[in-house]
Amino acid sequence: MASVSQNDQTAGEPLSAKNQTLLTGAAATQEFAPLGNICAHLNAFHAYASDPSRVVEANHYCGHLNDEVRQCILYDSPERNARIIGIEYMITPRLYETLDPEERKLWHSHVFEVKSGMLIMPQPAVPDAVWEIAENKEMEEVVRLYGKIYHLWQVDRGDKLPLGEPQLMTSYTARDQFDFDKYVGDRDRRFKSDYKRKEEVRKYIDEPEIHPHADQTWKSKERT
Repeated sequence: MASVSQNDQTAGEPLSAKNQTLLTGAAATQEFAPLGNICAHLNAFHAYASDPSRVVEANHYCGHLNDEVRQCILYDSPERNARIIGIEYMITPRLYETLDPEERKLWHSHVFEVKSGMLIMPQPAVPDAVWEIAENKEMEEVVRLYGKIYHLWQVDRGDKLPLGEPQLMTSYTARDQFDFDKYVGDRDRRFKSDYKRKEEVRKYIDEPEIHPHADQTWKSKERT
């Protein structure tokens, strides 16, 4: 096992040689079966339901529990020393319809994320044309799903530990809800992506009807 790099944005002493050795031994002898279910890395942006002016970039590492439920571990970066900042669950419209009205209000749609090019699968070392086909197949599925997010670590305010209560998050449903070009443009430069290109090639993806109970953060803001 490679040495674990330190994260200077986290409180605490550097990893000791003793713990490095223990980590190496555990990695060599234990199984991490649940992590083996992760099959996709997605990147997008979240807003706090309580304060949608706060923007957080999240790297989602997702797996399927079955055909209708996905679960994602959220990290603040794709690096080895990334911090787990939250979780997201995604479900199909059929399951969403089974929820009671108050529960539905905690979930958000993914239509804008997909159609705007904000949601991406960071590209590995394969040709662009090949990866674009694979990514679009994933987007055809995600566009119809509803997500429920809780963040546990408020990295956007500089916290060096996960403080306070879990925070319900949401996603964006329109370009003017945050500085889209700034945040998505910066992300694209780092990941060598292009949201304008993705927006163009995803035009063929049908936009599903969004349930009126979803995306309550933005609907509540419109009412105030």
